[in-house]
Amino acid sequence: MEELVEYRRQLMDRLPAAAKEFRTACLAVKDPFAPIEDGWNVHQLAAHTRDVDKTLYGARARRTIQEDNPEFQSFNGDAYMAGHYDPKESLRVILDDLVSSIEELTKMLRGLSGEAWARESHHATQGGGLTLQMWVERSLKHIEEHLATVKKVR
Repeated sequence: MEELVEYRRQLMDRLPAAAKEFRTACLAVKDPFAPIEDGWNVHQLAAHTRDVDKTLYGARARRTIQEDNPEFQSFNGDAYMAGHYDPKESLRVILDDLVSSIEELTKMLRGLSGEAWARESHHATQGGGLTLQMWVERSLKHIEEHLATVKKVR
């Protein structure tokens, strides 16, 4: 049990640190509109990462904390970007929003019991038994994947 408590503490430490590293890495890119991966650019990647937190992993973690066994629908990130991406939005604002959201979620997580981390949710296609901890892990993995991509640009 001690190992699980320590693992969760490390998750809570790493999640905001990764978001801040992502912000720093994105802001360090000379041309955030230059194509980097699959035709996307750093600005788009930043907006995508923020929006996935806002509409997917962060939102699912929050709902799993607040609701009994919430159900989630599938999410199409490309379709969401096509309908919501604004190239005129400030890169700094996008990144600050991401960091702020992650810090807020982390504060919520720090106050939870071990039982709360095991709270479950259900997904329309992935089924049930999806825990709060899993959503936090996916959130961190998503940020770190895009952080690695941005670091290659610099």
